[in-house]
Amino acid sequence: MGKAGRIVCIVTPYLLTVAALICLIIVGIGSTDNGTDSLRDLYFSQADLRDLNSSSPIQSSVSDVLDDLNISVDDGDISTALEEVQKYFNIPDFYNIGLLGYCEGNITNDKYHVSNCSSPKAEFWFNPVDVWNLATLGLENALPDDVDNALNVYKNVSKWMFVAYVIAFAATALELLLGITAIFSRWGSCVTTLIAIAAFLFTAAASATSTAMFAVVTGVFNDQIKPYGIEGSMGRNIYAATWLATAFSLAAALFWAISSCCCSGRSPYNHRHGRNRGSITAEKAPYTYEPVGSAYPSPQPPYTAAPPQYPQGPQRTTSYEPFRHV
Repeated sequence: MGKAGRIVCIVTPYLLTVAALICLIIVGIGSTDNGTDSLRDLYFSQADLRDLNSSSPIQSSVSDVLDDLNISVDDGDISTALEEVQKYFNIPDFYNIGLLGYCEGNITNDKYHVSNCSSPKAEFWFNPVDVWNLATLGLENALPDDVDNALNVYKNVSKWMFVAYVIAFAATALELLLGITAIFSRWGSCVTTLIAIAAFLFTAAASATSTAMFAVVTGVFNDQIKPYGIEGSMGRNIYAATWLATAFSLAAALFWAISSCCCSGRSPYNHRHGRNRGSITAEKAPYTYEPVGSAYPSPQPPYTAAPPQYPQGPQRTTSYEPFRHV
C-alpha cells in the first residue's frame, strides 16, 4: 500500500473537514444578500410586524408623535394611529436576523419578499430601537423591562458568538491545510488532529450559543410583545447548517485521530529487516557451509617428495564436495 494507502486513509476526514467548512460559510452569509432565495431563508430569528396593533404599551406617546407628524386620527383609534406611523416610516412586515446582518421585507399573499439587507458587520446584533425608529419617535423606553434585559444579554453574548464562529472557521481552514501534511507522516496527522479538536470545540460552542441565545430572546419577545402585534420565530435552515458543521467537525476529528494511529505511509518492503525489492538476496543462516574449491591444497615444502604412483583406475566423481565452516 505505502503512500497510496496513506492517501486513502485520510480522504474521509479531509472530505468531512471540507463539508464542515462549507456549512460554516453558509451560516456566515445568511441574511446578507437579498438576491438569492436560499440566503434570504438563512436566519437565526425573525420578527414579524404584520399584526402591529392598538394594544401597544406606548399608546400614551403616540398622540404626541401623530401631532408632530400632522396625522389626524379619531380619538381612541390607536390602531389607526399605529398604522399611520408605520406607513410614515415605511416599517417592513418582517426582519430576518443573521450572524452578520439582517434582511427586511414585506409579506404579500403569505409570501415573504425581501427588499433590503444590511451590510455585513462584525459582532452584529439586532437593535430594534434603532431599526424600528423608536428613538426617532421618542419611544426608546417603551419596550418592557424583560425585553430590554433580553436585548442586553443578546448584545453581549452576540460578541462571543461571533468570535467563536470566526475561530471555528479559521481552525477548520487551517485543518484543511495541515491535512495535506498528514499524507506523508503520522506526525502530520497528530498535529491536524489537535487543530481538528479545537475546530470542533469552537464550532459546537458557537452552535450551542446561537441556539440557546435566540431561543431565549424569541421566547421573551413572544411573551412580552406578541400581544401587541410583534411575533418572533426561529429559523430552520441556518440551525441545520450550524449543527451539521458541528457533526462534520466531530467526525473529522475522530478520523484524523484514527489516521494518526493507523495507515502508516511507510512501504512494507522498507522496514529495517527488508531489502530492495529489485535485488532480493538471502541472508546466511548460522552454521551453514560453502564450497572451498575442487581439491585440498597441495602440500608445501619441506614436503617435496613426489607422491606415490598408483595404477590408473576407472575415473569416478566424488559423491560429495568438501565444505568449510563459516
